[in-house]
Amino acid sequence: MDFLEFQGSNCLRQRIILATLTRRKIIIDQIRERNSSEYGVQKYEISLLKLIEKITNGSSILIDKNGTRITYKPGILSGGSIEHWCCLERSIGYYLEVLIPLAPYCKIPVEACLHGITNDTIDPSVDAIRHSSIPLLKQFFNVFDEQQLELKIISRGLRPGGGGIVSFKCPIRKVLKPVHLMMPGKVKRIRGIAFATRVSPQIANRMVDTAKGMLLKFITDIYIYTDHLKGKNSGKSPGFGLSLVAETTEGVFYVGEAMSRPAASESGSGSDVSIPEDVARLAASNLFNDIYRGGTINTINQGIASIFMAFTDRDLSKVIFGPLSPYTIQLLRHLKTFTSLTFKLESESSNKDDEKDDMTMNIGSKKIQAACVGIGFRNLNKTVK
Repeated sequence: MDFLEFQGSNCLRQRIILATLTRRKIIIDQIRERNSSEYGVQKYEISLLKLIEKITNGSSILIDKNGTRITYKPGILSGGSIEHWCCLERSIGYYLEVLIPLAPYCKIPVEACLHGITNDTIDPSVDAIRHSSIPLLKQFFNVFDEQQLELKIISRGLRPGGGGIVSFKCPIRKVLKPVHLMMPGKVKRIRGIAFATRVSPQIANRMVDTAKGMLLKFITDIYIYTDHLKGKNSGKSPGFGLSLVAETTEGVFYVGEAMSRPAASESGSGSDVSIPEDVARLAASNLFNDIYRGGTINTINQGIASIFMAFTDRDLSKVIFGPLSPYTIQLLRHLKTFTSLTFKLESESSNKDDEKDDMTMNIGSKKIQAACVGIGFRNLNKTVK
């Protein structure tokens, strides 16, 4: 089979995921050739490729001497017990967004222990993935023991030192079932966790008070836990943050979170000091924004949902997305390249005049009804019992 060729560093994770699932050989060329500040493959991308080698058997990953060309020949997804030290340039969420779509199709259930940064301002935090992505996975899986699918934070790690440890377990499935998620429902409760590492415990309480002051104007069922970590469970760097999750009557989860800035030693300036009240306001605002975007799949899970919908059994899956993120738009294009599958996207409109206006608008400007028939993908790696 010929190689699929791509150019540039954008969407590297998407290409690796889809190549691994479809067993398509790929070449990614011209990786940051014209970028003087960052040239070629970065350390966190090399760390990701090493993680792929650990969960597969027989994969071949070659990087040329200039670091601007990757040749990837995927092997068999083996899974099993994995321990990986993630690069501190990106958080553990960056790696989980690759591990989660691949884990159900392994030969042996995945039990991964990831070391690195649990919360930062670039990638979704482990808290957000645990409270929104894990419930989404249960929609695609058949009935199973709750302990088979879990994501635990053993210790937190913040920038720049890291020191966090996360445990991820995922069962394997022969085939995933299609889903019909068309009712977002109304928000019935909000939960959250305010964490503080190597700083005063009072900071977490200040974030809780500020966030509740904003949220209680709309709903009364609110509970925010405080998590003040000490010793080895607090990582290597000081910091604090707030993660909020809103659950609807139909079991849909929306997420909003915010983090303090890294330590002054990394930024080089002591003026960028974060205030707990500002972090809490930003987290609440991000939650309001995610609720306003709506849909039955929140923003950070659009990509995972699209992959699982495409690789389900040969039946119809239908969900409602909020405005599509650029990451999701590019993922839908890659799905067509790798699997020849096209999603049917319809913008929600109140009347026909609105539908005419949509022809001149970006598809990512309104709520989208996304539907597709799965390609009937089977986990041939799964052992028969």
